[in-house]
Amino acid sequence: MRVLVIEDDHRLAEFLKQGLSQDGFAVDVYGDGETGLVEFGVNSYDLVIIDWKLPGMDGISVCKEIRSRGSNIPVLFLTAQNTVDDKIKGLESGADDYLTKPFSFMELAARLQALLRRRHSPIETLKIDDLEMNVQERKVTRGGTRIELSNKEFSVLELLLRNRNRLITHAALANHVWEVDFDTGTNVIYVYVAVLRSKLNCGSRRPLIHTVRGSGYILKEPEA
Repeated sequence: MRVLVIEDDHRLAEFLKQGLSQDGFAVDVYGDGETGLVEFGVNSYDLVIIDWKLPGMDGISVCKEIRSRGSNIPVLFLTAQNTVDDKIKGLESGADDYLTKPFSFMELAARLQALLRRRHSPIETLKIDDLEMNVQERKVTRGGTRIELSNKEFSVLELLLRNRNRLITHAALANHVWEVDFDTGTNVIYVYVAVLRSKLNCGSRRPLIHTVRGSGYILKEPEA
C-alpha cells in the first residue's frame, strides 16, 4: 500500500513517514499542494493525507482537484482547523475523514485502516491455485497452511495477485511497494521476491511466481 502525504511541517512529515513505514506503507511526502498534485497524477496511491494549511494551494483546493479528476481514493485531512464549520468544509470538499492536531498516531493508523476497509469489499479474498490472501486480515494461506509474510512481502504478493497472469515490471514493483526515491539499482526487489517465492513454494508445491529475465515477474497458475 502506498500513501501520499502532503504536509509542510517537516518534523510532522518525517514522523508520519516513519510511523506509516513501520506499519508497512510506502510513503511519499511533499510540502506543498501543487507538487503533491503533480505526484498524485504520476503515481498510483492507495491513500492521501493532506494538511489544510499549505503554502500556495491549500488542502481544500487539493482535495477538490483530486475529486474533479474522478478519483475515489480515500482522503484524510490532518489539520489544526478544529471547528465544526471547518470539519464540514473539509468533508464537503471531498475528504473521507478528518483528524485534528495534536493527534495519536494509533488513532490515525486505525482511521486509515477503516478507510481502506470501506474502499474494498467487506471481505476481499484474492486466489490463485491453492494460494489465498485475505486482504483485510492480512492473512495468506497455501493449501490451508498459514504463511507468515513481512509487510513488504505482503505488498509484493498483493500486487502480483491483483495482476495475475500479467507481467509486473521491476519499476512497477518499486513504484507500488517502495517510495519515490527508491534506488532501483539495488537488488532489494530480487531479494524480496526470492524470499517470497521460497515461502510460497514450501514443500513440493509447484511454483507460482515466474521470472521474466530483464523485465520482472508474473504470477500464474502452475502448468499441468
